[in-house]
Amino acid sequence: MDTAYISKLRKFVAPEFIFGADASMLAGQFAANLSVSKALVVTDSTLMSLDFSDRILDTLKSEGITCVMFSDVSPNPREDEVMAGAALFDKEGCDALIAIGGGSPMDCAKAIGIVCTNKRHVLEFEGVDKVDRPGPPLICIPTTAGSAADVSQFCIITALDRKAKIAIVSKSALPDVALIDPVLTMSMDRNLTAYTGLDALTHATEAYVSNASSAITDLNALEAVRMTKRHLVTAVNEPDNLLARSGMMLASTYAGLAFSNAILGAVHAMAHSLGGLLDLPHGLCNAILLEHVIRYNFSAAPEKYRKLGIALDADIPKDLPLDEMCERVVGAYTSFKQSVGVQSSLCDLGVTKADFPLLAEHAMADACMLTNPKELSVQEITEIFKNAC
Repeated sequence: MDTAYISKLRKFVAPEFIFGADASMLAGQFAANLSVSKALVVTDSTLMSLDFSDRILDTLKSEGITCVMFSDVSPNPREDEVMAGAALFDKEGCDALIAIGGGSPMDCAKAIGIVCTNKRHVLEFEGVDKVDRPGPPLICIPTTAGSAADVSQFCIITALDRKAKIAIVSKSALPDVALIDPVLTMSMDRNLTAYTGLDALTHATEAYVSNASSAITDLNALEAVRMTKRHLVTAVNEPDNLLARSGMMLASTYAGLAFSNAILGAVHAMAHSLGGLLDLPHGLCNAILLEHVIRYNFSAAPEKYRKLGIALDADIPKDLPLDEMCERVVGAYTSFKQSVGVQSSLCDLGVTKADFPLLAEHAMADACMLTNPKELSVQEITEIFKNAC
């Protein structure tokens, strides 16, 4: 690592977070510390039926905090859901937000808070640093190991008329506190464990090769890849294995700290496009696209990709020809993805050639494309979509 890279001017932001088993049971304590009296709890209907939701709510009630429930959140949260949540927040006179769930409830809660404080439609905040005033206090309690919305500056919302996902990137989207409890991830089924774990792997990979990376984000990103390699297969096959669940939650947190500060790249830009247009699962889209984007990006950061391949236990000597090095890196990612049961193509998910032009157009307009290590054309993005089918 050269001196110029180490001394490059970069900022790094992160919320306060508590990590470990039963961290979620501190919700009442931290809400009381923030002087919360009435909280809008943003979650989804499935999670509301699980025992841990009641236990989290009990910790809030024990501190005298009134809870108003909002569970109308889609897997790819939509602008109308955000606005409905903001209207309920105002109607009920809430003074804080508590998100319980994966990336969707957490993103929705972030957006609700931004709307409530700034009194504007959620789509007006699209882009980087477009939020004038921070939202009300926000506590995030993640139930999946992958999205890392609990530690990131990102908030992703679906714009209905455009059939596209928009990114709100702002320090105002950081929660005040994240209670990161690996026990809660035991509620995930096999597929969700795999998809969210591969989302964490994609976060780490894209942050590591991002043109906005730094020595600090690199440290988090590379360790996230190593920990995903070490723990994801076990978490998929042994859902009650707390060590594996904790390892994956820590991998997700490391990856989140990396991408929140280094941003992402073409994989996420393209996955956002797929989610917005066709409402497809985000983590699965990332998993399908990742190896194809690596091939296109490889020449822009060969040594970094080599280190990522090594973190996945691939044998990649430094003196290999670049084309062979690339194939070994891609092979490591493909093999790992398949080891957790992901072998789908985009066509298997219903994507057709007729979708490619609009998908490529939306991907090129996504904020994540700005930090991709290599500038890609619409034609190249289209070709990647084609290869992933």
